[in-house]
Amino acid sequence: QAKPLNVSCLVFSLLSLHWALLQLGQAFPSTSDYLQRGWQRLLEEGEGCTECRPEECPTPRGCLSGTVRDACDCCWECANLEGQICDLDNTNHFYGKCGEHLECRLDAEDLRHGEVPEPQCTCLSHLALCGSDGKTYAQICRFLEASHAHPDANLTVAHEGPCESEPQITSPPYDTWNITGQDVIFGCEVFAYPMASIEWRKDGTEMLLPGDDPHISVQFRGGPQKYEVTGWLQIQGVRVTDEGTYRCFARNRVGEVVALASLTVFTPDQLNLTDFSLPKPRVTPEDYGESEEDYY
Repeated sequence: QAKPLNVSCLVFSLLSLHWALLQLGQAFPSTSDYLQRGWQRLLEEGEGCTECRPEECPTPRGCLSGTVRDACDCCWECANLEGQICDLDNTNHFYGKCGEHLECRLDAEDLRHGEVPEPQCTCLSHLALCGSDGKTYAQICRFLEASHAHPDANLTVAHEGPCESEPQITSPPYDTWNITGQDVIFGCEVFAYPMASIEWRKDGTEMLLPGDDPHISVQFRGGPQKYEVTGWLQIQGVRVTDEGTYRCFARNRVGEVVALASLTVFTPDQLNLTDFSLPKPRVTPEDYGESEEDYY
């Protein structure tokens, strides 16, 4: 009688465990779904890799970051670019592998801010280099993207470090207007190697600003990006006589470039006129020269 009793207890325990698992799946459907998807994925991966036949592999095209082997280590496929999500280790084949000179990393800044980090492809080098096309690239990964995008150009690395070139105004000053007594600021960002110097002039005069005028000041700093310099022209308490065109001159030993912007000054009485209309900004990109950001 003891044996049938033990068997009955075992069957009852198994039924109870099954019932408890069913209740757990109902209480946490996402958990059961996740486990089910995981098992399905393992089965699909196990059945997906068959005998490798390289002659049947499709040819990957437009791979800006080079090619890598697929999950079955058989065919070539496009690698992930810089900034794309990737698989942190070689045991997973969900997001894909990073390309040449790239490494899959977690962003430490996200960890410090308590965010859930996502692994992304990060370039192993941060050194700028000069291409045979005369353009400066921020690092080797950007250079390889351009090389793969234009394979017929036979692009090569001319030398490490940026190319020497005349300044490029990446952010010019803009036309503005204001009322007498208010403050006005013009900004001018310049990329160049060797580093450029910035000068401000008004109406094409030879005198450099600020001169001896106490209500005009000029400031400079490096950045915001590498090999860039930014200059500001500030006019405090503008007067009617401050109206005119202001020029940002940027120069280095290779060349120089200029960008200009106009300042229109109104009095409070002018703004009170019923037929008064504000001036439209003047857009003249040709005055700024070439402003393609080859460095980025």
